[in-house]
Amino acid sequence: MSDPHTDHDTVVVKDGGSSTGMILGIIAVIIVLAGAWYFLAGPGANTSSTPTDVNVDVTVPSVAPAGS
Repeated sequence: MSDPHTDHDTVVVKDGGSSTGMILGIIAVIIVLAGAWYFLAGPGANTSSTPTDVNVDVTVPSVAPAGS
C-alpha cells in the first residue's frame, strides 16, 4: 500500500495566455460568412448559363444627306 505521509507534487496550470486564438477564430468566421454571402446572395449568385446579351439592330442610311 502507499504511505499516507509521502509528499506529492501539485502542478497548477493557469490559463492566462494571449487571445490570438480567439482573434483568429473571429476572422475565420467573418471570412466564411463573407464567402457564403458572395455565393448565396451577392454577385456570385447570379451565375446562370442563360446569356443576357441584348441585340440592337440599327439601320444606317447608305447615302449621305445633300448639303446646302
